[in-house]
Amino acid sequence: MQRTPILSLMLLTAATLTAAQSGRRPAATPTPAAAETIDPSEYSESRPMRSRSPNMAARPAPTAAKPAPNAKPVEVESEDQVIKVETDLITIPVSVFDRSGLYVPNIRRSEFKIFEDGVEQEIAYFGTSDKPFTVVLLLDTSLSTNYRIEEIREAARAFVDQLKIQDSVMVIEFDRNVSVLTDVTNDRQRIYKAIGKADFGMGTSLYDAVDQVLRRRLSRIEGRKAVVLFTDGVDTTSRKAGYDTTLTVAEEADAMVFPIYYDTFEWNRQGAGSPFPVIGSQIGTRPGDYALGRKYLQELADYTGGRVFRPESTPGGLTAAFEGIAEELRRQYNVGYIPAVKGVPGQRKQIRVRVNRPNLIIRARDSYIVADSPSSP
Repeated sequence: MQRTPILSLMLLTAATLTAAQSGRRPAATPTPAAAETIDPSEYSESRPMRSRSPNMAARPAPTAAKPAPNAKPVEVESEDQVIKVETDLITIPVSVFDRSGLYVPNIRRSEFKIFEDGVEQEIAYFGTSDKPFTVVLLLDTSLSTNYRIEEIREAARAFVDQLKIQDSVMVIEFDRNVSVLTDVTNDRQRIYKAIGKADFGMGTSLYDAVDQVLRRRLSRIEGRKAVVLFTDGVDTTSRKAGYDTTLTVAEEADAMVFPIYYDTFEWNRQGAGSPFPVIGSQIGTRPGDYALGRKYLQELADYTGGRVFRPESTPGGLTAAFEGIAEELRRQYNVGYIPAVKGVPGQRKQIRVRVNRPNLIIRARDSYIVADSPSSP
C-alpha cells in the first residue's frame, strides 16, 4: 500500500521534468496532430488551391496597380465576409452544401474546426444570422459581348428580383472605361433603370473594373458584400491593373466574386462583333485569350470563395443560380479566430475549414495575405 504514493510521486516528477525541458506546462491542450487523427470518413473539409505563381501569359500590369492595405477594423456583428488582418480577429465566410448542392442549415459551432498553416485555431466567433448584403452588378458592355447585351441586362434584372428589399445594389458597366450607373441603393426602380442604361462600347478593361470595384468601391462598405460579374473574361484595354495584381487584391478583399461567364469566342472569331473586318489572330479572338479569360474568372471565384456560372449549362438556368447566390450570401456561416502565430505584412496564410459531418461540400477562401497595419507607411 505504500508503493502507490511513491509511484505517483515518481510519475509526477517525470511529467514535470518533461514539461520543463519542452517549455510547456504540464496541462497543455491537445496538439493539432491529435486533432488530425479523426477518421476522414467522419468529416468534410474545404479544398485548398495550389499556390499561385505569376501568370506570364497575361499582359503585365502597370506598377500603379499595387493594392492598398485594408485599414478598417473588423466589426464582428457586420458580417464579416472578410479578412481584415490589422485587428486580431480573422473572420471567414463559409458555405456548406450537400452533394446535391442544397444549403445545409443548423450546423453547430462545435462541429466546425479551422486550421491556419496546418495548425488548428481556437474559434473565437461564430455567427449564422440572416443579414442584408450589398452586391455590385458588374456588366461587361464591351464590343465582344454586344450581341448578348440584352441577355446580360435580363440576367442582371433576374438577379435583382431574388433580393430582399433591405439588400442593396450598385450597378457598374465597363468597356474601355469603367462607369458607375447607380451608386449603392435598395430602390428597385433606380436599379432597373441603371441596368437599362448599360450599352456597349469599344475595348474591355476587365482588370481595371475588378480592381476599382474591390479596392475603391466595396472597401468603403461594411457588412456582407459580393460582386456578380457578367463577362466573357477577355481583357484588352486595362491600363491600371492586371491579371495577377487583381487576384492579389481579391485575396485581400472582403467580397465574394460570382462570375457569370458568356462564351463569345465563336461569334467574335467570325468578326460578327465588329463593324470593321476582324482578323482571327486579333487580341480577344484567339483561343488562348479565351482560355486565359476562363482561367482568370475561375481563379477570381476560387480566391474569394465564389463560384463561376455558365448560363447555358447551369441546372435550372440563371434564375436558379441567382436564388442560390442570394441564399448563400444571406445565410453563410461565419467563423472567426485569433491567429496563434501572427504573420508579417505580405505573408500568405493558408486556411482550411472542417465540418464534422461526412459527404458535405465546404466552400471557403483558402488563404489570405497579411496586410500592412494602419500605421505602416
